[in-house]
Amino acid sequence: MLLAAMAITDAGESKAWERLAASDPATVSGQAAVGFDPASGCYRLASFGRHFTVHRGDRRILNLEPGGEAFLKRDEYFFRLTVLWYLVKAGPARPSGTLVNPAALPGGEIFLRGTHVLPLAALALNYATCPEAFLAAGASLGGKPAPYGDAAVVLFPLPKVPVTVILWTEDDEFPARADLLFDSTCTSHLPLDVLWSIAMLTVLSLLESGTTPRGALPRHDPPAAS
Repeated sequence: MLLAAMAITDAGESKAWERLAASDPATVSGQAAVGFDPASGCYRLASFGRHFTVHRGDRRILNLEPGGEAFLKRDEYFFRLTVLWYLVKAGPARPSGTLVNPAALPGGEIFLRGTHVLPLAALALNYATCPEAFLAAGASLGGKPAPYGDAAVVLFPLPKVPVTVILWTEDDEFPARADLLFDSTCTSHLPLDVLWSIAMLTVLSLLESGTTPRGALPRHDPPAAS
């Protein structure tokens, strides 16, 4: 099965670097909507409102402003492979504006299983009565409000892979709820296992921008990069 062995490995990162080194920079920059500097041989891309450089020669990813440091340290587990596989796999499709539940994607049942279930319940609980704080957390990650639920933000973990997170606050009848949706073109740019990592990175980033400590979250095993 697709997810019989789900673990981000050094081999997966090494494979991505090899493919990136062998790829035509003009094709990569055009498909992934990123910049490329021929003089330094590095790509430049935006993620969650921060800018990063990807140096294919010495296999480094660097943040260009202090706000990006956490992604390379705290969230390195998910961030590096997500960026690298996006650069080598991004296709020509642009976001359609049509939202899809990741569980509805081919093979998307992984989002419903065990330790791969996204911590959306923790996210909803964190912002259960604070939609303004949820929107502020999204804005701090370069997100923009969207007209869904009681509050919603569209975030860009990668230039052509927007993620929409919707919050319904709690009331007398129902507990708070949060949903995460991808653009329908997401599988044109990345395989499902890397999309899972993007979803996890998005939820964790919103939680880190709020008040829920990372240590209170359940453990989640990352899938293998394809």
